Amino acid sequence: MIDAEQLRHPPFDLELAAALDALAGVFPTTLTPDMIPALRNAALPGLPTPAEALDQAALEARDVTIAGYGGDDIVVSVVQARGRVGTGPGIYHTHGGGMILGDRWSGVAAFAEWVHRYNAVVVTVEYRLAPEHPDPVPVEDCYAGLLWTAENADGLGIEPGRLLIAGGSAGGGLAAGTALLARDRQGPALIGQLLMYPMLDDRDATVSTLQIDGVGVWDRGSNITGWSALLGERRGTDDVSIYAAPARAADLSGLPPAFIDCGSSEVFRDEDVAYATAIWAAGGQAELHVWPGGFHGFEGFAPQAVLSQQMVAARDNWVARILG
Repeated sequence: MIDAEQLRHPPFDLELAAALDALAGVFPTTLTPDMIPALRNAALPGLPTPAEALDQAALEARDVTIAGYGGDDIVVSVVQARGRVGTGPGIYHTHGGGMILGDRWSGVAAFAEWVHRYNAVVVTVEYRLAPEHPDPVPVEDCYAGLLWTAENADGLGIEPGRLLIAGGSAGGGLAAGTALLARDRQGPALIGQLLMYPMLDDRDATVSTLQIDGVGVWDRGSNITGWSALLGERRGTDDVSIYAAPARAADLSGLPPAFIDCGSSEVFRDEDVAYATAIWAAGGQAELHVWPGGFHGFEGFAPQAVLSQQMVAARDNWVARILG
């Protein structure tokens, strides 16, 4: 039996601890359900708009309306280098936000270098958010977008057999769930799954979730808010599918190679380590990085920190091996 009162979180990296101090009062440590509407309408100061970010990165985008779960309309955006010609790999993106926040542009700017380096095209999906659209809507919307991407690969200039799925946080969990759906439904073949600090387990039972309570970014209380919005009263019960919470999957065989990273001082640490371990146990391939002193999403909040640069470089190296 774990005694939560005896647990202490691993120390934060010194540069990242300073970033956390700067975040105080700007981004809440614990998100509660009543905060969701205001946070959806809030913008962190100094961040460019999607159009500005695309322009700065010499990218162009177009929106396409497709059929999501239940046949309802959802939007995907196709992002590529300005004036792109020829073909290259595809990156299918599922954004983060704890299942309750964000939009299809959240995190896309991080892929700009890969778009140019590999002549890649990114398809990013506007899946519908909880609690208005609880499970299975988000993951099924993501799967619908993946199907559309694969079915339109020729027109998008995506080379056969070079489609990668990528997501961070909740988007990492949705990417993992979508990869499981693709496996189980004999859907699109994926060359890899890039799972950046993925949100995988609704059960609130790991050591790391008990350690990261009232500290850092996206703490235990925030995590309970996100999972409760997605699953309602089913959270933590046996009535949760592996596609909603991939940590529940008993069989992780037959999946594409995975990259998984997280910080040592974040809620998702233990479930992410366990997911990589389960992939290895099933005979699969996974690369795992646990960054010492990292809080959730630290490279986005403190991009100049040494640890952030090392995290991004590790992802670059893996993508180079997968797509290079």
